[in-house]
Amino acid sequence: MKQLAKEEQSNQQEMDWTGHLGELRRRFFWSFIVFALSFGVGFYFRQEVYLYVANDVPFQLSVLSPFDIIWVYVIIGTIVGLLVTIPFLAFQLWLFIKPGLTKHEARVSLLYVPSIFILFALGLGFGYFIIKDLVLNFLLGLSDGIVNEMFTVNKYFRFIMQITVPFAFFFEVPLVAMFLTSLGVISPQFMKKTRKYAYLILVILGTMLSPPDFILQLIVAAPLIVLYELAIIMSGFVYKRRMKKLVALQKSIEEDD
Repeated sequence: MKQLAKEEQSNQQEMDWTGHLGELRRRFFWSFIVFALSFGVGFYFRQEVYLYVANDVPFQLSVLSPFDIIWVYVIIGTIVGLLVTIPFLAFQLWLFIKPGLTKHEARVSLLYVPSIFILFALGLGFGYFIIKDLVLNFLLGLSDGIVNEMFTVNKYFRFIMQITVPFAFFFEVPLVAMFLTSLGVISPQFMKKTRKYAYLILVILGTMLSPPDFILQLIVAAPLIVLYELAIIMSGFVYKRRMKKLVALQKSIEEDD
């Protein structure tokens, strides 16, 4: 009899896991559909986006092959797709974990969804309007009239994507730190202990995103370090609130006993 009960319980758990995985797969599928649709919207308005970016270029863009302009349109569609899909995917993941949350936790965690979109957009803007100009002016200054400058459309838009998209994800670091702290995965103490290793990684990332100039590399790495310190502060707020809840829960358990 006990063996039969164990088998039924095991089968029920397996069905639950299968149902959860099926639901998660459906939410990823709808996120992919949203990405495809938003990619199509970005591709449809490709000329408007291209003209906006090209008007800001201080030199003439060239095309070396018919496929160059196609890749530019793909890059435009991809950035628009990411901008729309990331908050939608976050909302789908929130709906997936919502049944296991209390009303207060669900209400608080829902605030992460618009925050993800805002920080992603800020990261794109920071990379495009600030870091891109710093790196580009440095690179253009290296020629100093020695050589004829010719820039292809494809390479220039790839350069923009290489600069802006990483910063869009870097700007999510404080939010990720808050979320992981609320789950108990990390703590502000852990982030402080690993600060020197994090700084090393951020400096390396700064060198990868900027030309081989020490000052410029520090300028690029500086906002990454600021984001990490901001992540520690935000993690501290969440950690204190989490500890208060755990202490209150422990007191209520002791009173019930």
